[in-house]
Amino acid sequence: MYFFLSNFSFLEICYTSVTVPKMLFDLLSGNMAVSFNCCLTQMYFFFLFGTTEFYILALMGLDRYVAICHPLHYSVIMNRQFCYQLILGSWLSGCIVPVLPTTLLTQKPFCGSKIINHFFCDVGPLIKLSSPDTFYLDAIVFTVSGIVVLCSLTLVTVSYLFIISAILRISSSAGRHKAFSTCASHFSVVTLFFGTVIFMYLRPTSGENYELDKVVSVFYSIVTPALNPLIYSLRNKDMKRALVKMLQKRDNSCRKLENINSISLNTFYRKH
Repeated sequence: MYFFLSNFSFLEICYTSVTVPKMLFDLLSGNMAVSFNCCLTQMYFFFLFGTTEFYILALMGLDRYVAICHPLHYSVIMNRQFCYQLILGSWLSGCIVPVLPTTLLTQKPFCGSKIINHFFCDVGPLIKLSSPDTFYLDAIVFTVSGIVVLCSLTLVTVSYLFIISAILRISSSAGRHKAFSTCASHFSVVTLFFGTVIFMYLRPTSGENYELDKVVSVFYSIVTPALNPLIYSLRNKDMKRALVKMLQKRDNSCRKLENINSISLNTFYRKH
């Protein structure tokens, strides 16, 4: 679990680094210009990390399924070599999937408006600027996105169906609570990320919902990655214990400092 979480954390850092620093620089400087090559590069890496995140979330669901439904065989099934292969396959797939849409966009004329109605170079706004006839490119992006999302969502859904079935067969309520708590954080993240991305990319083109698209994009590109560390930390007992110890240690240090200050003040008043 922690191996997948560490990869997921690194992925989230990369995912937000593609858009947030450039967005903050644009807001602070007022210079909204971006070159064509930089724009396509940003789109490719955003697509890459987003695709990889779907796969890793699906693998985390698979990991929870094996841990809950086959606990005695967990260390044999999810061995280190198999986990490395799964992660490597996720990153390689994430690198390959955006190649076709990016290559097709580089061949478009972009002879109309040069203003992107978005806060980063997403694939949808770029397609709208590429040429008047975007049917085939829209269809390709929709198909590629659908395959990535539906495959990973199917794996997550099947994993959770088996997990829920196994949890309901546990006789004690404490055992059911413990089993459910191990996957509650992952389920929350999956709901937030999958829900917003599906609404954004797997719906018929509505034409003029640019403002709504930007609001939804804020959720899956900024809000969800910002909430993920809180969700996983607050649902983890080890993290809670470490946080309590840190706060207690800080409270004891403050009390010692207050005692030292009071002793120093008393000594000062006695001398004067």
